[in-house]
Amino acid sequence: MDLHQLRCFVAAAEELHFGRAAQRLEMLPSALGRFIRLLEEDLGTRLMTRTTRSVTLTDDGTALLKEARALLAQADALAAKYRTHGRSQAATIRVGAIDSAAAGLLPMLLQDFRKQRPDVTVQLVEDKTIRLLPRVLSGRIDLAFVRPPEHPDKRLEFMFLLHETAVVAVSDRHPFASRKRLSIADLADQPLIVPERRSRPHSHDLTMKLFAKAGLHARIVQLADEKQTIVNLVAAELGVAIVPRWTSRMAARGVCYIPLKASDMNRLPLAAAWTRGSRDSIRDEMLMMLQSGISGYALEA
Repeated sequence: MDLHQLRCFVAAAEELHFGRAAQRLEMLPSALGRFIRLLEEDLGTRLMTRTTRSVTLTDDGTALLKEARALLAQADALAAKYRTHGRSQAATIRVGAIDSAAAGLLPMLLQDFRKQRPDVTVQLVEDKTIRLLPRVLSGRIDLAFVRPPEHPDKRLEFMFLLHETAVVAVSDRHPFASRKRLSIADLADQPLIVPERRSRPHSHDLTMKLFAKAGLHARIVQLADEKQTIVNLVAAELGVAIVPRWTSRMAARGVCYIPLKASDMNRLPLAAAWTRGSRDSIRDEMLMMLQSGISGYALEA
């Protein structure tokens, strides 16, 4: 029996739904089920009864849930205690960020933070939300700038920061290249390049929701995860893409970025995330600076 197995069990026991529990832990339902089966084998008892329509706890499962919560809370408190102690010895903050935050918001924030705290070393990790949040929970990252998940983990604290505006990326040889504004109706027959939903759900859903709202079907011809790859595919005239506004700063020849009409405009949320109940003076100092200067930082996002 290990802590990860217990976290999987508690999530499934609280949600009573393997799909929602897996989303909460940023993992596949099959992997969640495997960890729970291993826990049952380790303990030699059945913890859950699962059918195609429902998940229920056995008597042993109900008893374990209370003890597992207490044990995990104790483990999290212990980890937070020693992380804080270690941080007091060496002034370092480990910050994770999705590409939007790393390119748009963080440069100005870190510039201001360095002026105020030149003694603090900032270690920056750039990755997707789905990979950053588990690192926050495990203590490998102190603060992360992410897209807030649809079903946030209760062990995490989120602070909404801003919404990013989306634009349309087209080849500079595309007939739309000279347009000042585009509507979703203009894109009705255009081949679209979108991120895969599993790795970038907000960016994927942005495109799909805009088309659904307009009563149109999105004609997806290519999936690509990284913004640089998407932009390069646009430059190669393989399709058009709806991307965050900061993407226009990327060095990509042969691409134009055109705003959407106000009636079609939709936005991508950005939030800061950290472990709920943890104490970290350096992190809190950065968050206070972020809150006081968010209006200025938002202009860069």
